[in-house]
Amino acid sequence: MTCTLCPRACGVDRTGAKGFCGAGERPTIARAALHFWEEPSLSGTRGSGAIFFCGCNLDCLFCQNHEINHTMIGRMWNEEELAALMLHLQAEGAHNINLVTPTPHVDTVIPAVLGARKRGLMIPIVYNTNGYETLDTLRRLEGIVDIYLPDLKYASSLAAERYSGAKDYFDFASKAILEMHRQCGELSCDENGLAQRGVIVRHLVLPGSVDETHHILDFLAKNLPLTTHVSLMGQYMPCHHASEVPPLNRHLLQREYDRAIAYCIQLGFENVSIQNLKAADPSYVPEFNGNVTFNEE
Repeated sequence: MTCTLCPRACGVDRTGAKGFCGAGERPTIARAALHFWEEPSLSGTRGSGAIFFCGCNLDCLFCQNHEINHTMIGRMWNEEELAALMLHLQAEGAHNINLVTPTPHVDTVIPAVLGARKRGLMIPIVYNTNGYETLDTLRRLEGIVDIYLPDLKYASSLAAERYSGAKDYFDFASKAILEMHRQCGELSCDENGLAQRGVIVRHLVLPGSVDETHHILDFLAKNLPLTTHVSLMGQYMPCHHASEVPPLNRHLLQREYDRAIAYCIQLGFENVSIQNLKAADPSYVPEFNGNVTFNEE
């Protein structure tokens, strides 16, 4: 079967070849553990059950997870093993199952979630994506995903092409976020402030790109309720190839981040997560070694 899961539509038969993302027929998992560095409504007190998949349909110059974006670290997992891993993370106390960069692996993720639910999985499924999605793939996930956690990286095709190699990024990501909102609506949390269902839109403010941020926020304000949860991230640091490309070769300035926050408030957004710029620290990047082991009950 040829792969058309994402906008790249490489059309390769992944049983014997690899497309742009580098993923094989089944998912390779570089890390699975309780993760405490997501938004507070996801990490809570016990952590988000993060499963980091290898392979990505973007090629961001500044990717913090560049070790696994096009390189396979670890072994391939089938749907039964993935379901068991989800149940293990739930038993460890995870507030949710956080599928990080899952798009190339939807064909395994869907049956794995369904199988895990039959075996007692009760916590929410988080679809943690760069936003470069097709409507066809997202519609397959309706009823599977409880919380969508998409990026909305760029509004301009110039920035999207230069920084991530995807000129048509906004065309797809903007429609994808509207579909995610249609499926899951605004974020709802339990009495402890833990996310149960809905959408959180992430946007990483880039150095020298506050105008790009303004365009992103304009789109969200025009097309989604102002009560939509927006995570305005200031944790940028010049990773991977960013050191070779000004202005990505420097950290975000406080005055740039302050401008982004002020514009977000000016537009009237009511639920905005912001960061201390000290979050731009390599110590927050997890270790990816592919050594995911547990005793299946």
